[in-house]
Amino acid sequence: METEKGKRISQPADPLAVADRLHSAAIHLLRRVRARDTESGIGPAQLSALSVLVFAGPRSLGELAAAEQVRPPTMSRIVAGLMRAALVRRHVAKEDRRRLRLEATAKGTDVLQAARKRRVESLAATLRHLPTEKVEQLRQAAELMDQLSREM
Repeated sequence: METEKGKRISQPADPLAVADRLHSAAIHLLRRVRARDTESGIGPAQLSALSVLVFAGPRSLGELAAAEQVRPPTMSRIVAGLMRAALVRRHVAKEDRRRLRLEATAKGTDVLQAARKRRVESLAATLRHLPTEKVEQLRQAAELMDQLSREM
């Protein structure tokens, strides 16, 4: 917006518009970096479930289903595939011997870390083409997004 004298006046950002733009940008960015996930040899749902087990630690099937926002029967199928690939194993919970816990195997951790590295490298390759000040702005935005995610 400009005044009569041609000076620019900034308007306060509309939180709804910013949220809409942020949501859209995050989804598009994730879709683009996920294109490299096919190289991991497992599907996106399996890779996502595996990431929960690698980064959050062992979980019950129900906890994993809740974290991934799917129903337990769906998670059972996902986990079965991960177990066939030797990426996840079941073990008896130490705190309650009646409960089974799922945990990533060393192979599962390696597969996930390699997939993450490919995603990050793809993103870094694009960032290298940007001016330094734009990369710094994105660094600051990433910090804000991280903070926002912890506050939700």
